[in-house]
Amino acid sequence: MESSAHQVTQLLQAWGEGEQSALEKLIPLVYDELHHMAQRYMAQERPEHTLQTTALVNEAYVRLVDSAYKNWQSRSQFFAVCAQAMRRILVDWARSRRATKRGGDVRPVELDEALAVADAPAKDLVALDEALNALAIVDLRKSRVVELRYFGGLSVQETAEVLKVSTDTVLRDWNLARSWLRRELSGEKPDGA
Repeated sequence: MESSAHQVTQLLQAWGEGEQSALEKLIPLVYDELHHMAQRYMAQERPEHTLQTTALVNEAYVRLVDSAYKNWQSRSQFFAVCAQAMRRILVDWARSRRATKRGGDVRPVELDEALAVADAPAKDLVALDEALNALAIVDLRKSRVVELRYFGGLSVQETAEVLKVSTDTVLRDWNLARSWLRRELSGEKPDGA
């Protein structure tokens, strides 16, 4: 795993410097992990969701290749960017579906203690996305911690590496962000408000 992580980082940096053959070598090394990441996302969706796991991976891949972002630092950073791309794809899909239904199927999200282990299904990805965007206004790092851990499936150590903070900071941010999101999604008012 360590040599594979190092190889992925080297290929990312070569791709960032314009070496197209590096991208061709990179894809087989990261595809399975991207597919697992997409499966985690899709497991949180309704069973009748029309977007398939492979389509989510492919769309994220297309967005990454087409993006101007080329300053790859590490394997963890790459998967963080992939997680963000997959989240955006699913939120865009949910928003377009919601607009089509004109709000007919909108329901509040219940974000319970299961979020602590990053396995809880989000009943409404749009509401969760809106709550995360609100959290980002208050505290961007805490929002990124949730995105990386919950959506990206990154470990505490990998999240700390991407954000360039300590693992203790990630754990503290994770706990505070979960509490904040739980309150935000339940519609509770903070004490004293």
